[in-house]
Amino acid sequence: MGGFFGVASKKNCIWELFYGVDYHSHLGTRRGGMALYGENGFQRAIHNIENSPFRTKFERDVEEMEGNLGIGCISDFEPQPLLIQSHLGSFAITTVGKINNMEELLGYVYENGNTHFQEMSGGQVNATELVAALICKKDSIVEGIQYVQQIVDGSMTMLLMTKDGLYAARDRYGRTPLVIGKKEDAYCVSFESFAYFNLGYADYRELGPGEIVFITPDEVKTLAEPGKDMRICSFLWVYYGYPTSSYEGVNVEEMRYKCGSMLAKRDKGSIAPDVVAGVPDSGIAHAIGYANESGIPYARPFIKYTPTWPRSFMPTQQSQRNLIARMKLIPVKALIQNKKLLLIDDSIVRGTQLRETTEFLYASGAKEVHVRPACPPLLYGCKYLNFSRSKSEMDLITRRVIKEREGEVSQEVLDDYADPCSKRYEEMLEAIRKEQNFTTLRYHRLDDLEASIGLSPCKLCTYCFNGKE
Repeated sequence: MGGFFGVASKKNCIWELFYGVDYHSHLGTRRGGMALYGENGFQRAIHNIENSPFRTKFERDVEEMEGNLGIGCISDFEPQPLLIQSHLGSFAITTVGKINNMEELLGYVYENGNTHFQEMSGGQVNATELVAALICKKDSIVEGIQYVQQIVDGSMTMLLMTKDGLYAARDRYGRTPLVIGKKEDAYCVSFESFAYFNLGYADYRELGPGEIVFITPDEVKTLAEPGKDMRICSFLWVYYGYPTSSYEGVNVEEMRYKCGSMLAKRDKGSIAPDVVAGVPDSGIAHAIGYANESGIPYARPFIKYTPTWPRSFMPTQQSQRNLIARMKLIPVKALIQNKKLLLIDDSIVRGTQLRETTEFLYASGAKEVHVRPACPPLLYGCKYLNFSRSKSEMDLITRRVIKEREGEVSQEVLDDYADPCSKRYEEMLEAIRKEQNFTTLRYHRLDDLEASIGLSPCKLCTYCFNGKE
């Protein structure tokens, strides 16, 4: 999905920028970049981080770069930050989001003055470059940012750096977080709230949906007030968010404990596993919550091998991703043999990885494998963030099962499959359970997920679960 970090300081901020961006490595897979402004003007470095960590690729750059203003990013696809020269002046820009109407917007800018864009591999245009071009259609950076927020179908959170300071803008409906930290003589802006604590910053405030601020070493000035409507992504707490982060005041780790607890309450008296286990990494906290609520011991029957394969860099080819996912989890047979296991994963997307995990548990001597995904069934591909590499909703195990059962389906039928009280929902779960060879299967209910987060349901985006915008 990607994330970014920025600093406005009265001192050289290269090391703070370096570590602040590095703390976002769990969010991206393809590119990392940093841009600074100081006495020597704009400087920038971008590297491919698919096969090695951000830190190792930028260690040499930090010795050569210097500035009191800086922005950086971990990107799941586009090389960024970009350096732009325009009638608005020179600026650096990085973005997080998704543009569904890319072709329409490209057509518009071609018709209104743009003659070309750089083409990335695969013939695609860098979405951040398109955003910069749209901003430059207006008479000021603020007007340009607001214009982008209005016309992009999807979401777009932006961070721009000029010679005078940083512009930070949260996407129109606040689907992604954006938070500001403060310390003496400096402010920072970050996707992940935990990224600045060890750098000496304290929480200052979160930006609201659509809010735009201008950040200098001395102040944070609001240029556009936040909107009233919020649809922050609920999947941030379930999976993508780092345990030490908080969004809208709700900590990720604590939410996952509540999620596991509610799963246990739904299961009470229906099954009797010997141990509860979480699929590393994001399934662990959910499993701890389940174990604490149920009184069933928590155990680690397999361990994730992280020295060479952390989550942040995975190949784009799905067959390779499946192979690496299998290589990363190493069973502890002494904790598996003759055991009834209850296994919690953050979600089931395609079903490939969890099925292989279940198979090696059986091969290692497990008697039963009960599975409890920590979110409702994923019925729709995300329209707003680049959470999945799926090219089609038919990649989702739920939609494959539904197609096999129904053929072509209407929205009314999909709504019925999303209802945990419906017969179709129960039949879908049973079909998935058989295909995956689980002993039992029960998903987290949407109402329980919303209660686990604790925000008003009208402030949460749950599109991937129920198709509702």
